Amino acid sequence: MANNSPALTGNSQPQHQAAAAAAQQQQQQCGGGGATKPAVSGKQGNVLPLWGNEKTMNLNPMILTNILSSPYFKVQLYELKTYHEVVDEIYFKVTHVEPWEKGSRKTAGQTGMCGGVRGVGTGGIVSTAFCLLYKLFTLKLTRKQVMGLITHTDSPYIRALGFMYIRYTQPPTDLWDWFESFLDDEEFFIL
Repeated sequence: MANNSPALTGNSQPQHQAAAAAAQQQQQQCGGGGATKPAVSGKQGNVLPLWGNEKTMNLNPMILTNILSSPYFKVQLYELKTYHEVVDEIYFKVTHVEPWEKGSRKTAGQTGMCGGVRGVGTGGIVSTAFCLLYKLFTLKLTRKQVMGLITHTDSPYIRALGFMYIRYTQPPTDLWDWFESFLDDEEFFIL
């Protein structure tokens, strides 16, 4: 009984090198290998590059602190493990995309940038939208998933969180490519 495997026929070296090169390329594209960065940036491939701080999602520190200490984020959103569960939660729970729940911030007597204009001067109850935005970040979305968010037809808030995800996580040089085809979009939603 003859064994015709490549290892025994003397042809293993070229096949082994080709397999190793293919495995290395796939590992780079999938973001595997620990500190290996995706080989692809921009809008090619399914792995999204992350721009900026890979732990904070470039969020304002006060907003991030309130998200991480929020019972909604720590208890209810902890239970959600998949992209589709989070999208369903956005559909049912998000009613605006401001960082703070309406009426939860005390801005009386403050002036300047802390006067309630920018939304980050003093804390309040962080909004459901921002908790869900950070939950999406913890899932490390793929390009296909982000495209699914920004082209979703069921809720403008799903789309809004998709665009916010892009804004907070993607390299500034790529933003125009993401937003350009949506500039004339006329879908209405409440901030």
